[in-house]
Amino acid sequence: MIRSFRDAWLEAFFVQDKRNRIIPIEADMLPTRKPAGIGEILIEEFLGPMGLTQGQLAKAMGVPRKHVNELCNDRRAITADTALILARVFGNSAEFWLNIQRRIDLWDAMNSPKRRKRIERAAPIAA
Repeated sequence: MIRSFRDAWLEAFFVQDKRNRIIPIEADMLPTRKPAGIGEILIEEFLGPMGLTQGQLAKAMGVPRKHVNELCNDRRAITADTALILARVFGNSAEFWLNIQRRIDLWDAMNSPKRRKRIERAAPIAA
Protein backbone atom coordinates (compact mmCIF):
# COMPACT_ATOMS: atom_id res chain seq x y z
CA MET A 1 0.00 0.00 0.00
CA ILE A 2 1.42 3.36 -1.02
CA ARG A 3 0.89 6.09 1.52
CA SER A 4 0.82 9.73 0.57
CA PHE A 5 3.27 12.27 1.93
CA ARG A 6 0.30 13.96 3.66
CA ASP A 7 -0.55 10.74 5.51
CA ALA A 8 3.06 10.28 6.59
CA TRP A 9 3.23 13.90 7.74
CA LEU A 10 0.00 13.62 9.74
CA GLU A 11 1.21 10.39 11.31
CA ALA A 12 4.47 12.06 12.36
CA PHE A 13 2.78 14.96 14.18
CA PHE A 14 -0.74 13.81 15.12
CA VAL A 15 -2.53 10.81 16.63
CA GLN A 16 -6.17 9.78 17.01
CA ASP A 17 -7.61 9.70 20.50
CA LYS A 18 -10.25 7.22 21.74
CA ARG A 19 -13.02 9.34 20.20
CA ASN A 20 -11.25 9.35 16.81
CA ARG A 21 -10.32 13.01 17.12
CA ILE A 22 -7.01 14.05 15.57
CA ILE A 23 -4.81 15.58 18.28
CA PRO A 24 -1.18 16.78 18.18
CA ILE A 25 1.50 14.54 19.64
CA GLU A 26 2.38 15.65 23.15
CA ALA A 27 5.84 15.48 24.69
CA ASP A 28 4.97 12.40 26.76
CA MET A 29 3.96 10.56 23.58
CA LEU A 30 7.45 10.78 22.09
CA PRO A 31 9.49 7.58 22.00
CA THR A 32 11.69 6.78 24.97
CA ARG A 33 14.43 5.25 22.84
CA LYS A 34 16.63 7.65 20.89
CA PRO A 35 15.81 7.48 17.17
CA ALA A 36 18.40 6.18 14.72
CA GLY A 37 20.96 8.83 13.88
CA ILE A 38 21.87 10.19 10.49
CA GLY A 39 25.14 8.26 10.55
CA GLU A 40 23.49 4.93 11.32
CA ILE A 41 20.98 5.39 8.52
CA LEU A 42 23.60 6.57 6.02
CA ILE A 43 25.92 3.65 6.77
CA GLU A 44 23.40 0.83 7.26
CA GLU A 45 20.81 1.76 4.64
CA PHE A 46 22.82 3.51 1.94
CA LEU A 47 26.61 3.22 2.01
CA GLY A 48 26.80 -0.46 3.03
CA PRO A 49 24.19 -1.87 0.64
CA MET A 50 25.45 0.28 -2.24
CA GLY A 51 29.10 -0.57 -1.58
CA LEU A 52 30.05 3.10 -1.29
CA THR A 53 32.83 4.59 0.80
CA GLN A 54 32.63 7.91 2.59
CA GLY A 55 35.07 9.31 0.04
CA GLN A 56 32.90 8.22 -2.88
CA LEU A 57 29.82 9.75 -1.28
CA ALA A 58 31.70 12.99 -0.59
CA LYS A 59 32.75 13.18 -4.24
CA ALA A 60 29.18 12.54 -5.43
CA MET A 61 27.89 15.20 -3.03
CA GLY A 62 30.59 17.72 -3.97
CA VAL A 63 31.63 18.22 -0.33
CA PRO A 64 34.84 17.48 1.61
CA ARG A 65 35.20 13.93 2.97
CA LYS A 66 35.27 15.42 6.47
CA HIS A 67 31.66 16.60 5.95
CA VAL A 68 30.49 13.05 5.18
CA ASN A 69 32.60 11.61 8.02
CA GLU A 70 30.98 14.01 10.49
CA LEU A 71 27.52 13.01 9.22
CA CYS A 72 28.39 9.30 9.54
CA ASN A 73 29.66 9.82 13.09
CA ASP A 74 26.64 11.94 14.14
CA ARG A 75 28.82 15.00 14.72
CA ARG A 76 27.04 17.09 12.08
CA ALA A 77 23.34 17.83 11.73
CA ILE A 78 21.43 17.72 8.47
CA THR A 79 20.79 21.20 7.08
CA ALA A 80 18.34 22.04 4.30
CA ASP A 81 21.25 22.22 1.83
CA THR A 82 22.65 18.86 2.89
CA ALA A 83 19.17 17.30 2.74
CA LEU A 84 18.72 18.56 -0.82
CA ILE A 85 22.14 17.24 -1.83
CA LEU A 86 21.54 13.81 -0.25
CA ALA A 87 18.11 13.64 -1.89
CA ARG A 88 19.66 14.34 -5.27
CA VAL A 89 22.46 11.80 -4.76
CA PHE A 90 20.25 8.97 -3.48
CA GLY A 91 17.08 9.77 -5.42
CA ASN A 92 14.81 10.25 -2.42
CA SER A 93 13.37 13.42 -0.88
CA ALA A 94 14.87 16.21 1.18
CA GLU A 95 11.95 15.70 3.59
CA PHE A 96 13.21 12.18 4.28
CA TRP A 97 16.53 13.53 5.57
CA LEU A 98 15.01 16.51 7.38
CA ASN A 99 12.48 14.27 9.15
CA ILE A 100 15.30 12.12 10.49
CA GLN A 101 16.97 15.25 11.85
CA ARG A 102 13.66 16.55 13.23
CA ARG A 103 13.05 13.35 15.18
CA ILE A 104 16.54 13.48 16.67
CA ASP A 105 16.17 17.17 17.59
CA LEU A 106 12.78 16.58 19.26
CA TRP A 107 14.08 13.58 21.18
CA ASP A 108 17.14 15.54 22.34
CA ALA A 109 15.01 18.50 23.46
CA MET A 110 12.54 16.35 25.41
CA ASN A 111 15.20 14.16 27.01
CA SER A 112 17.47 16.92 28.24
CA PRO A 113 16.31 17.93 31.74
CA LYS A 114 17.45 21.55 31.30
CA ARG A 115 15.79 21.96 27.89
CA ARG A 116 12.62 20.14 28.96
CA LYS A 117 12.27 22.37 32.03
CA ARG A 118 12.53 25.45 29.81
CA ILE A 119 9.93 24.05 27.40
CA GLU A 120 7.52 23.19 30.19
CA ARG A 121 7.72 26.78 31.54
CA ALA A 122 5.95 27.99 28.42
CA ALA A 123 2.28 28.77 29.07
CA PRO A 124 -0.47 28.32 26.48
CA ILE A 125 -2.18 31.50 25.36
CA ALA A 126 -5.91 31.43 26.14
CA ALA A 127 -8.13 32.16 23.15
